[in-house]
Amino acid sequence: MDVTEKIGDLATDAGIRVAAAESLTGGQVCTALGATPGASEWFAGGVVAYTIETKNLVLGVPTDIDPCSAECARTMAAGVRDALEVDAAVATTGIGGPDPQDGHAPGTVFIGWARGPHAGAREFSFEGDDPEQIVEATTQAALGILAEIVEGLPDDEER
Repeated sequence: MDVTEKIGDLATDAGIRVAAAESLTGGQVCTALGATPGASEWFAGGVVAYTIETKNLVLGVPTDIDPCSAECARTMAAGVRDALEVDAAVATTGIGGPDPQDGHAPGTVFIGWARGPHAGAREFSFEGDDPEQIVEATTQAALGILAEIVEGLPDDEER
């Protein structure tokens, strides 16, 4: 069973709905979730918010925040959770490369999560020769985190 099927089974068993907010991954997380059999029962949808202005307008991320930060990822996850009225959400933001941006190395990634009133974020440093590799690694990590939070609150919970 792949991770999206696991998410689907866990969400169905728990009677919850999930969503995603994406920047770096540009819709890849939602594509994977939406292609899962039975997704209409537990996947509410997602928001691709690539610019800080879109993150602000749609997800409530302050315009003065670093878009490559734990705070941004956490706020994005909570924002999509609230906007789509779901139980669990994941968010991706970071630098795909190939060049550094705003002082962050390519592969610097933050994945945010929200479950109920709780939220958190994790930092990753992915290696890769091109943005496609970093986007793929980020997508897989985000799906893994979503599976964890559908199952229960992770250890990096913030209250």
